[in-house]
This record gives sequence, structure tokens and C-alpha cells, in this order.
Amino acid sequence: MERNDIIDFKALEKELQAAVTADEKYQRENAAKFRAMEQRVASYEEFRGIVLASHLKPLERKDKIGGTRTVPWNCHTTPRRTSPDETTEISPEKTLLQPETSAEFYRDWRRYLRSGPERYQALLQLGGPKLGHLFQTDVGFGLLGELLMALAEHVRPADRLVVLGILRGLASTGRFALNLSLMSHAERESCRSLFQKLQAMGTPRPMKEGLSQEEQGLEEQPGGVQEEESLLQELLGLYQVD
Repeated sequence: MERNDIIDFKALEKELQAAVTADEKYQRENAAKFRAMEQRVASYEEFRGIVLASHLKPLERKDKIGGTRTVPWNCHTTPRRTSPDETTEISPEKTLLQPETSAEFYRDWRRYLRSGPERYQALLQLGGPKLGHLFQTDVGFGLLGELLMALAEHVRPADRLVVLGILRGLASTGRFALNLSLMSHAERESCRSLFQKLQAMGTPRPMKEGLSQEEQGLEEQPGGVQEEESLLQELLGLYQVD
């Protein structure tokens, strides 16, 4: 067997574990959605809360009366023990998002990227094609809205084309229309605000003094602008923005 044909079992195991974790998350949240519908919840916020809390484990009788707990009630917030020499600060390297799977993205998004600017920069770093590949099966309940809110709050004119690419990548993911319909009112408003900002950034600039129309056109590269505007119009329809 040649050197290039050697199987990396550790990489395969890591990929398999990530796939299993992502599948378990999907099955858990999907079951929570059905439970919420069966309970005929009164509002979307209540429905959303049930789904987002689907990872919580019910307390057993011994937990309620002060017994020793062997299973954490909330595995996502259970603190881990740290050594005295371990620093509590997160190094800049850890804030760089380099996930290989959707499960790794979700973990790093929650654990390391707490502020809006950090999340925005991480999305720019990954770009639309990478995000589309990571979430080709499903973005995951609640995450799509968070991504759009991070973009809406920090989008800049210089990043317009990259942000459009990110929006196109997310729109290509599995069950996109369903995840879009499940966004909260605040998330929908952020989505609308994001597209309004993108439209404003694409407003033609005034003619510069001393430049002919041809020179002005060459400076602004109209071909690229037209492609951006066509993409923006396509995305307006995909994201159901009036």
C-alpha cells in the first residue's frame, strides 16, 4: 500500500462522531417540534423555547431530594474543572472559526464567539461557499436567525459582496424555507434591516467632477455592480423580503 493510500482512522472517527452528533441534535429538535405542536402551544416564542431546551434532561427524584447527580441536567452549561495554571482568557487563535462540520461550528459559535463583532468577522472569514457546505443538510433550529442578526448589526459597505455571498450560501442549505419560516419576529426584522442596508449600499454614487460618463463607468465597474444587483434581487425573493 502506498503512503497516500493510508487510511486516517482518527479523521474518519472524528467525522463519524460529528455526523452522529449532528444527527442526534436534529432528531432531538425534530421530536421537540412535534411535542410542541401536540401541546398546541399558545405562541411562537413558547414553541421556540421548547425546541431550544430539547437538550435538557429531566430531573430524577434523587436529584430533587439532594442525592448525588451522576448525569448533568444541562450538559451544555455544566462547568468543567480547570487546573490552577490554566488561563481564563480566550486567545485570539481560539476565536478564529475553523470548523469542519456543522456540529463544530455550532460548538465554537456558542463557546468562543460571544460578541457581535466576533461573530460577524467569523462569518466573513468562512464565506458563503464554506457555510453552504457546512450546513448542506440543515442550518439548525434558531441558528439561521442568529447568523442574520450578526450580519445585520455589523454589515459594512466594503463587505457587501462577501455578505451577499454568505446569504446565497445559507439560502442553498437544506430545509432553508422551513428554517426561515420559524424565525422569530425580531429575527425577521433583522433580516429585513440587513437587506435594506445592502440596498442602500448599492445606491449609485453621484458623478465625480471632471470625469466623463465613460470614465465614471470604468471606475465603478458596472458589470460587477449589475451582477451584485441581480444577486441581491434574487436573494430578496429567497428570503421573502418585501
